[in-house]
Amino acid sequence: MVGGGFVKHLLRNHDLIAERTGVDLQIKKIAEKDFSRVPAELSSRTTDDWKSLVNDPEVQIVVELMGGKNLALEVAKAALTAKKPLVTANKALLAHAGEELFGLADKNQTGIYFEASVGGGIPIIKALREGLCANHISSIHGIINGTCNYILTRMANEGKAYEEIIVEAKKLGYAEADESLDVDGIDTAHKAAILASLAYGFWVKMEDIHIEGIRTISALDISYAQKLGYTIKLLAIIKPDENNAAQVRVHPTLIPSDSVLASVSGVYNAVAVEGDVVGKTLYYGRGAGADATASAVLCDVAEAAADLGVNKSSRFTSHDIYGKVAKIDQVETRYYVRLSALDQPGVLAQVATIFGKHGIGISSVYQPEEHSDETVPLLMVLDKAREAKFQDAYSEIKQLAVIKEPCQAIRLEDFS
Repeated sequence: MVGGGFVKHLLRNHDLIAERTGVDLQIKKIAEKDFSRVPAELSSRTTDDWKSLVNDPEVQIVVELMGGKNLALEVAKAALTAKKPLVTANKALLAHAGEELFGLADKNQTGIYFEASVGGGIPIIKALREGLCANHISSIHGIINGTCNYILTRMANEGKAYEEIIVEAKKLGYAEADESLDVDGIDTAHKAAILASLAYGFWVKMEDIHIEGIRTISALDISYAQKLGYTIKLLAIIKPDENNAAQVRVHPTLIPSDSVLASVSGVYNAVAVEGDVVGKTLYYGRGAGADATASAVLCDVAEAAADLGVNKSSRFTSHDIYGKVAKIDQVETRYYVRLSALDQPGVLAQVATIFGKHGIGISSVYQPEEHSDETVPLLMVLDKAREAKFQDAYSEIKQLAVIKEPCQAIRLEDFS
């Protein structure tokens, strides 16, 4: 899809790109399994042998738009070893093998260009790498998966359950047949790893990222969150803690309904970045699709072409200000908690006592009138607490005789 968009728009906007950048981009060769997907005028330049493309001395820049990790890694390593700049939109490739590939690029004095790997057409990579280079990055909050945002938006607007919306999303093409990469937070985590690595100067490993998806989010919790003044989004949260360890986490999050990120709806993406010099900035747009992603790829190719012959770095610069990822149990945040409690006196006192024992304050309590005969929903918004303490208290509370399943806990981010 992205490859087709790239070819279409390069052919259509060739003259515009040449005028603006001073480089003449020509497609020398295309490696493709299915030749029917290639425009007829380029069929003579199409091959099913990717090695012949990479090894062609007349090919100066290699553009990898296959996706996946295994074959894409082979292609990427071959291109860099041949001292040819690599342009890629492959977030999974960079999240899992970025350190190896950027090391290989530096060794061979060539570059990797990867604007399209995060946020589609949103220029967030260039913003972090160049526009905000004079800033310590105080925080990054990103809605960077259109599928999840589409599902949560419809759940909020229509009151429908996740199970119903995901079926419709697949029919409309907003979700893959196997939706797990998106709804389980993996795709967002790939992008978070790249953003965190750029922001904090060391390669963040996927196994160090706390990841939760949206399968457990119910229409009930979305409704209750709205009544409390919050919206639920799948958020990538990246920020340093007091020990200069980088928090990198992906999970459903309550955010204030009057915040800018709460208004990002449907398949759109947005990334809010705060720097110590510039303050708060926001990057918004289409985060996926052939056209939006092709826009970023084309700009990367033009930049790579302009850089040819210049001794450029691989475009990732490490530094040692931060250097490690904070474990989730050390993260401090606020929480929304929904408990199913027996309808009898003293329940709130028992719950509050346990939270108090663990040093966790309660900001607000809300009890909806609608409930079954046996249990009533008890909603709480908690003060900031360390994750490990909260989980200990939450486990203890769920063991109370007056508390029944289902219960729910969702982290809350107020951007303060």
